[in-house]
Amino acid sequence: MRRMLRGHVNSWALLAVAAVFCLLPGILGAQGRGGQPSQPPPTPRAGAPVDLTGYWVSVITEDWRFRMVTPPKGDYPGVPLNPEGRKLADQWDPAKDISAGEQCRAFGAPGVMRMPVRLHVTWQDETTLKMEADNGNQVRLFHFDKAASPPAQPSWQGFSIAEWENVQQGQGLPPAGGGGGAGGVGGFGASVPSGAPLSGSLKVVTTKLRPGYLRRNGVPYSGNSLLTEFFDRSAGPNGDSWLILTSIFEDPQYLQQPFVLSTHYKQEPDGSKFNPRPCEITPPVEAKAAR
Repeated sequence: MRRMLRGHVNSWALLAVAAVFCLLPGILGAQGRGGQPSQPPPTPRAGAPVDLTGYWVSVITEDWRFRMVTPPKGDYPGVPLNPEGRKLADQWDPAKDISAGEQCRAFGAPGVMRMPVRLHVTWQDETTLKMEADNGNQVRLFHFDKAASPPAQPSWQGFSIAEWENVQQGQGLPPAGGGGGAGGVGGFGASVPSGAPLSGSLKVVTTKLRPGYLRRNGVPYSGNSLLTEFFDRSAGPNGDSWLILTSIFEDPQYLQQPFVLSTHYKQEPDGSKFNPRPCEITPPVEAKAAR
């Protein structure tokens, strides 16, 4: 009888020890090391893998005649417009936009980022990154709080949800430091060990866009559009800092396929050249000048 009782006691003891070991990770996780409560995760600002704040100026080395000046009506090569989109672009009337108070149609998020523009990037608060564009005097807010509620009405800059992404060697990127590509602009960037983080990428998804123009000559986009952007910072061999924007624009109403672009900005030492000004409709260049 005693032997049987001792066997039951030993079994219960083993079960108790097993239960403690099962609960131990949760107890330690709740308390942290040294019995202290675990710290909350850092805010998006405190935990940012890369600093995107400061003043930046667009460096326009491609699509010059579409970005620096207003091309003639009907001049939209490279944009995958469907027949409906081409028809609407061919009907562009700048005088009509002015009379309707729609001067900012080309200054929405999909268009203003391709303009000759200076950007001022700051943190509005711990979970909201603020990007001001001087050309058109536009303000974009990138919300890291996924519970943030979109506005009732669409706007030129839309509603943007942001998140940090850590890009690592081996995730589809070539080794940095040679031959251009993901290492930076024209091959900027130093070599890093395999598996080490290459950069921190800011991913921004924008919806609730007010219908506007992809280019200043009336190339349209609809309110059903989706803009996905990736912002990366890269260092040049001469010490320059670059902000690399890769954008993927989707519009089921006017585009046949996603419109993918890469846009470059160089960091400036201060805001002495930052010049906020209202949206303006500039006249298109003569067709003969665009040839």
